[in-house]
Amino acid sequence: MKSLILKRSIVLAGHKTSVSLEEAFWRALKDIATSRQMTLSDLVCSIDNKHKHGNLSSAVRLFVLDHYQARTSVVEQPPLRRAEIERAPNGAGHSSA
Repeated sequence: MKSLILKRSIVLAGHKTSVSLEEAFWRALKDIATSRQMTLSDLVCSIDNKHKHGNLSSAVRLFVLDHYQARTSVVEQPPLRRAEIERAPNGAGHSSA
């Protein structure tokens, strides 16, 4: 399967820059922006402000990956049952009222 890189221009803080991503990452990024009621430019700008090293395209990919991993980990972890809470060492997770 061939992965095409799409290069798109985006305006960040009033400056035009280009970001190169695979189509799947562009779609995911747009979905995340929509779910947060943000423009694509605003979301990419916030990613740009937070990334510490590397290029913007890599930072966007990592952001998308982190977003979906966080969603998956929440879904996959079953809630603790009462018996598990009560067995926790030192009463952790158990409040006495």
